Amino acid sequence: MRYIPNTKKDCKGMLKDIGVDSPEELFSSIPEGLRLKERLDLPGVMSESELSLHMKGLSDRNGTLGNYISFLGGGAYNHFIPSVVNHLISRSEFSTPYTPYQPEISQGTLQWIYEFQSLISLLMGMEVANASMYDGASALAEGVIMAMRINKRDGIIISAGVHPEYRRVVKTYVKNFGIDIKEAPFTEEGVTDLNWIRDNISEKTSAVVLQNPNFFGCIEDIKVAEEIVHEKEGLLIISVVEPMSLGILRPPGDFGADIVTGEGQSFGNPLSYGGPYIGFFTTKEKFIRNIPGRLVGETVDLNGKRGYVLTLATREQHIRREKATSNICSNEALCALAVTIYLSTMGREGIKKVAYLNVQKTNYAKNKLSNLNGFRVRFKRSTFNEFVLETPESPDRINKKLMEKGIIGGLNLKPFYPEMKNSLLMCFTENNTKDEIDLLCDTLQEVI
Repeated sequence: MRYIPNTKKDCKGMLKDIGVDSPEELFSSIPEGLRLKERLDLPGVMSESELSLHMKGLSDRNGTLGNYISFLGGGAYNHFIPSVVNHLISRSEFSTPYTPYQPEISQGTLQWIYEFQSLISLLMGMEVANASMYDGASALAEGVIMAMRINKRDGIIISAGVHPEYRRVVKTYVKNFGIDIKEAPFTEEGVTDLNWIRDNISEKTSAVVLQNPNFFGCIEDIKVAEEIVHEKEGLLIISVVEPMSLGILRPPGDFGADIVTGEGQSFGNPLSYGGPYIGFFTTKEKFIRNIPGRLVGETVDLNGKRGYVLTLATREQHIRREKATSNICSNEALCALAVTIYLSTMGREGIKKVAYLNVQKTNYAKNKLSNLNGFRVRFKRSTFNEFVLETPESPDRINKKLMEKGIIGGLNLKPFYPEMKNSLLMCFTENNTKDEIDLLCDTLQEVI
């Protein structure tokens, strides 16, 4: 046994030390009915080269995005990643970044985290950003908890237009806090019913949570929501699941948002079977002491040279312990670095151009699909790169037929919204060509 060199003598010694005579006695607590009576049906011993070929054969059975045309979004977006991103994050000094506890030997890591914070703050129109979070869902949950910590209220209103899985994570985080969570419905236009919020918000409401663009791709009216929330002295939390939209939309900070969280996967991070992803967290400077995670700041050394340090680190492992604002441990450092490189490479104009391409592709697809027999775009509201398409029959059957043609269809909305039993959430990014969209339309017509 090359990698687990336990000889029979070793095994007897270990059994003796723990006070049993045989492996059978060691596992005696496992009921007889659950035990495997025969040997596992495994192939014989392979050489290293044979094993490598065998494993490659197994991996070749996996489908890759390169083998399919994808129109699936719903919180994970297929954007183009410039080669410079992977090239730079693969460098040895970047490939294993961790918490920079010792600033004297971590200036490079501290500097790019500082740049990440600066870029995210600028993009969201907010004053402060932390050094990143695990993902967009947990970042939103931390934002809800932070709001309650600030105003000592225990009521939350969260829009039904917020990503369903994000809402689940929020409810899980606050389950034992005694929080009253109400869900605001959405209108026939596919946006949050702000009149419902106006009728249900009170002095006990800590925060109102919206997503923009929302789960259906529709653009919310953040300014009106801000006026409603702040009239009751609550906090407005905005979740940005598709930050590429900010290349063309005004940032949430311009509309008076108090906390803006989101998912940065769109910026230089691949889909990767759903992770690891990269959450971001921004807020107003007056709330900086309540922010979760850590924050890197700029200072000068004894000689007046610029340097970077962990300015705030309110995690439980540090001096605050049980008074910590969060128990988040490590930020998703390598993913945050990819975001930093992507944003630095693309620049203001690059992000704007990509966002514009997304809008062009989406509007072209929306017009084509709405003209197919039996299909209808459900919401007439302006959208970013996603929209809800009503189908004449089961979305699962349609997606199965599309898959046979090498096309990954949209997200079936019925498991999340039972009233949308024949609806697909379709997504179009700069990676989708006109020919691919035309092929989708032709194939859908053929399937129906």
